[in-house]
Amino acid sequence: MSVRQGLLALLAEEPMYGARLRSEFEARTGGTWPLNVGQVYTTLSRLERDGLVEPVGGADDEGRIAYRLTAAGCDEIASWWLTPVDRDSTPRDELVIKLALAVTSPGIDVHRVVQTQRTATLRHLRDLTRLKSRATDDPDANDLAWLLVLENLLFAAESEVRWLDHVESTLSRMPAATLRRPSAVPDEAGSDDVTAPAAVAKGSAR
Repeated sequence: MSVRQGLLALLAEEPMYGARLRSEFEARTGGTWPLNVGQVYTTLSRLERDGLVEPVGGADDEGRIAYRLTAAGCDEIASWWLTPVDRDSTPRDELVIKLALAVTSPGIDVHRVVQTQRTATLRHLRDLTRLKSRATDDPDANDLAWLLVLENLLFAAESEVRWLDHVESTLSRMPAATLRRPSAVPDEAGSDDVTAPAAVAKGSAR
């Protein structure tokens, strides 16, 4: 998801100005994706350029300008709701890349890297669990949105712990020398410039 779609989704409800869009976005996503007002207005400017939003009248007494969706903007957000998220464009996972590099870098204590990350992830998981324990069954839609975001973070942390356990188990079965000898992986042009870490990162991300 991009800020672009988030703002369009909010504007589909009613016209809003930048500061309110920012507060609504953060409230509904549990503050997991902080925005600054400059980012909001930059996005609004691009949306207006693309014909998806338009200003509603002039500025109010505080100099704020509200925006609303155009017909094209309504079509855009309606299409977005029913379009699956493209996992091919998922950002690279820094942890996967770090471990892929660690297992092929001389002098790196890979087990210590894994254990350090596991400890941090478990601490994060405990913090998330405490947050969830404070959640109530309040039917307010924003509370439900926050709970869904929180549970997604919990599932992700639990999955990361399981993956780190798998990494540690795999490392314990491999000779130490094996971790230091990346094999060449031909790229699409047939050269051998792409080495094992890239392939490991791909495999671990599955």
